[in-house]
Amino acid sequence: MSELTSQSATRRTASGIPVPSRAQGPDHRQESTNLADILERVLDKGVVIAGDIRVNLLDIELLTIKIRLLVASVDKAREMGIDWWEHDPTLSSGERDLHEENRMLRERIGELEAGRTEEDGS
Repeated sequence: MSELTSQSATRRTASGIPVPSRAQGPDHRQESTNLADILERVLDKGVVIAGDIRVNLLDIELLTIKIRLLVASVDKAREMGIDWWEHDPTLSSGERDLHEENRMLRERIGELEAGRTEEDGS
């Protein structure tokens, strides 16, 4: 009786090949967990992709494109000493740079005023 039940529960194609039931579909939660784990590892460790593209005509190099791609988290990039986005005025607000520039200008003004006062006093 159990054989009949298991056979009747399994669907088959016209040629007799068993068709998996939809109840046993892929576990999407497991797939997304794996994707999240992979993404976490990539951002934690970092991945470097490098390549060169060269265009030659009759052994004359016309164009060379060097591609270097680093995929990592901001924290990992800072650990590696990469923080160019913090100093790029097009990517950062520049507020920190503005404060530094103001401090330097105030010091320079102070030096100039101090030199002027010494000249007036002599």
